Amino acid sequence: MYFSPMNNLIVFALAPVVAVILYIYVKDKYEKEPLWLLLLCFVFGAVVSVIITMIISALYEQALPLYYSDNIIQEFVRAFLVVALTEEFSKYVIVRYFAQPKKDFNEPFDGIVYAVMVSMGFAATENIIYVLGGGYQVALVRAFTAVPAHATFGVLMGYFMGRAKFSPNRKLLNFCGLFLAVLFHGAYDFFLFINFIPGTWVGAFVSLAIGIFLSRKVIKKHQDNSQFRL
Repeated sequence: MYFSPMNNLIVFALAPVVAVILYIYVKDKYEKEPLWLLLLCFVFGAVVSVIITMIISALYEQALPLYYSDNIIQEFVRAFLVVALTEEFSKYVIVRYFAQPKKDFNEPFDGIVYAVMVSMGFAATENIIYVLGGGYQVALVRAFTAVPAHATFGVLMGYFMGRAKFSPNRKLLNFCGLFLAVLFHGAYDFFLFINFIPGTWVGAFVSLAIGIFLSRKVIKKHQDNSQFRL
């Protein structure tokens, strides 16, 4: 079968997304989620969350016009408010109002599963756009940076949203999930946005490393506390 260069780039763009999905699916050891629901969360992340992000971003451009410049405060606002909050909120609403109410969402670990599926849907669309524009080098870099970053944002958000489903403090825990995802997303982007300061890119990798470390911890915690474990 012949694959065009564009098709090859799309495969390269989707490969790390599929790897993350398989990793989380395997980690859901004790009670697997229905594939149709996982697929819907992925599609909603790839389409609906992207549309929400585009709408909010357009509103930001009208209400809060920002120009690329060597201004740390402006880049802080861009990283945390314009990008991180917008993108994570667009994922959050799908998990909160579509996945969380489902009866198949029946243990805290499911919060991680569904949040990651939505995040990987968003990451898939974003990655295809960037890779088609930048080629194989961009695909390779993003496979080890942006895609894992989106995965950690999803895991951290999903950890708290999984707890929220079975807690009387649902609103607070849901907010904690959104806040933590925005915090790590904003920090990751901020250190990349202020590249006019030499060496600040290291901060992005440090925040990503911390996010991966915490993600592994909370995955294990929900695994250990699963009511289906026995």
